Amino acid sequence: MALTLDRYPGITYDMAPPEVDDLEELRLLRRWEVAIGYRIFAAMRWGQLGDGHITARDPILTDHFWVLGYGIPFGAATIHDLTLLSPEGAVVMGPSENGVNHAGWCIHSPILAAQPTLVSAAHTHTGFGTPWSANVEPFSAISQESCAFVFDQALYEGEDLEVLTVEGGQRIAAALGANKLCILRNHGLLTGGHSPAEAVGWFVMAERVAEVHVKATNPRPISDEAAKEVAATLAPWHVGWRQFQWLARDLVPDPSVVL
Repeated sequence: MALTLDRYPGITYDMAPPEVDDLEELRLLRRWEVAIGYRIFAAMRWGQLGDGHITARDPILTDHFWVLGYGIPFGAATIHDLTLLSPEGAVVMGPSENGVNHAGWCIHSPILAAQPTLVSAAHTHTGFGTPWSANVEPFSAISQESCAFVFDQALYEGEDLEVLTVEGGQRIAAALGANKLCILRNHGLLTGGHSPAEAVGWFVMAERVAEVHVKATNPRPISDEAAKEVAATLAPWHVGWRQFQWLARDLVPDPSVVL
């Protein structure tokens, strides 16, 4: 397929993630989704202190990943501002003058290494995900969106809020496992996806679920049986990609700004 990244196609009820066979085109698509993802985070007023990262496994150098160059505001992200990091944390392509986001490398490199089918991970500090994480409890089925995560989540209970080593990232990767969401104790939310779009879509949905959990004063979860019925339509991986489509068109109306 020929990529068209300077405008969005219409949203249809049965739209699905694109299948891209050409590896150079797939590399471009993943970088584009990462840049749009950062701008979505900025529009949500996240990352204003430089906290957080969205990554994408490179489809050619599959043990390398793309991340926004350090010191670049999320709302200014373009595909040219992304840095390709090696497993050792060295810059292979992209801007390097401001150094490397060391925490991003320590967290994301082990996660992508541990899960070969995972393409992307997303994390930043948010107004509800971080407070909820201080409870060190998983999500319960207390809202419709919660059901997308209740059977597909993990808790990381380590106290290393500053992830300064690859070993720390490996512990997070072990906790995440094959789940789409990991609640990091006293730290916030982290999501994974088979594309950057999925990871970002799941992250925003998880933040909304965290908001419900923080604000509900005496919630009564629905039964596991009822939650599984909801999860049948909300939990599949492609749903995260669809959430991204709505977010991108609303919050980054002109996708050509990242090209």
